[in-house]
Amino acid sequence: MMKQLHDFPGDVVAVVGAGHVTRADYDTVLIPAVERALKAHDRVRLYYEISQDFAMTPGAMWEDFKVGMERLTRWERIAVVTDVDWIKQTVPLFSFLIPGMIKTFATSEAREARAWIAEK
Repeated sequence: MMKQLHDFPGDVVAVVGAGHVTRADYDTVLIPAVERALKAHDRVRLYYEISQDFAMTPGAMWEDFKVGMERLTRWERIAVVTDVDWIKQTVPLFSFLIPGMIKTFATSEAREARAWIAEK
C-alpha cells in the first residue's frame, strides 16, 4: 500500500510505502501526485518513507524505475526514510543516475528528513 502525505510544501511529493506495494499503487498514488507537482513546479522533491514490512511487486519496481527516469532532470532532492537495510544499501548505488541530491535517513531521523526535503 502506498499513501500520500499532505503536510509538505507544494514542490514536495511525499508518500509512505508499507506492506505490499504494487504497480496500481504507483498508478493511483505516486504518478498522479508527481504529475500534479510538475505542472506547478519546474523541479520537484520526493519524500519517500518506507516501512519495515515493505515489499514490492515486479510491476511496482518497473514503475518506480520509470517514474525516476522519465523525469530525470526534474528531481531536485529525494529523501528516502527507512530502516530496511537492502534499500539503504541500494539507494547510493543508483544515486549517480539522478542529477538531484539523494539522501537516506533512518526512521528515527524522519523529522530531519522532512526538514531537509523542505529547506530552500
